[in-house]
Amino acid sequence: MMLTGQARLAGVLGWPVAHSRSPRLHGFWLQQHGIDGAYLPLPVRPERFGHAVRALLDLGFRGANVTVPHKLAAHGLADSLTPRARAIGAVNTLVFENGLIRGDNTDGEGFLRNLRAGARGWQPQRGPAVVLGAGGAARAVLVALRDAGVPEIRLLNRTRQTAEALAEELGTPIRAAAWQDRNAALAGAELLVNTTSLGMTGQPPLELGLERLPDGAVVSDLVYAPLITPLLAAAKARGNVAVDGLGMLLHQAVPGFAAWFGIEPEVTPALREAVLAAG
Repeated sequence: MMLTGQARLAGVLGWPVAHSRSPRLHGFWLQQHGIDGAYLPLPVRPERFGHAVRALLDLGFRGANVTVPHKLAAHGLADSLTPRARAIGAVNTLVFENGLIRGDNTDGEGFLRNLRAGARGWQPQRGPAVVLGAGGAARAVLVALRDAGVPEIRLLNRTRQTAEALAEELGTPIRAAAWQDRNAALAGAELLVNTTSLGMTGQPPLELGLERLPDGAVVSDLVYAPLITPLLAAAKARGNVAVDGLGMLLHQAVPGFAAWFGIEPEVTPALREAVLAAG
């Protein structure tokens, strides 16, 4: 549809940002609902991030998503933070209201929505979860699983000190374990989540044996390029429920779109197809 002088504007801030599928994702919803608005890729160098956000605010943007490497800077820049953004310590969604910047983090919500959609039998209270990685995505996943009531979360990272510091910061029921013990850590787990880039196209493989993982466990990989990672392929081959990472991207976008454009959109098969077609 044609944009007017009343068009609502939002976008995604990153460096680089050309690879982002968010413009295709939000563009699908804008067209579907006939909204007078646009969602733009906004490449911003780290040293210019604060200036860029203030400029968007002055230009009348409704807000923006924030991706690598700006999520910590966005946390520090926001005038107010939602409880989950404060707990996670990073921001992926900015909402501009009355000249002020509200920071939110929808990654954890997106992860849980995707997990529940892809593994309908999973219940957080049933047993332990194993989380690989201790970066920004891991923080969101850990807080989401902790708050959902998972009784034990085993956190493993290639640098153990990082995992230990994160486990201490976020508290019970998260405990760190050594990366070399990752195969053994799968024993008795109800859920395995890979938040690292291992297994992503162009990255080293994730070396992990699933022999000790129970047959009924769910395996989730936040990587979605390729859509079916070697981890998910191995899980499916042995009969575990496998949940790809694309759905997390789709579900985390819902709250921001609703805040900026006034309609809560749905995650549908047609949306998945459109975003996958973006390359």
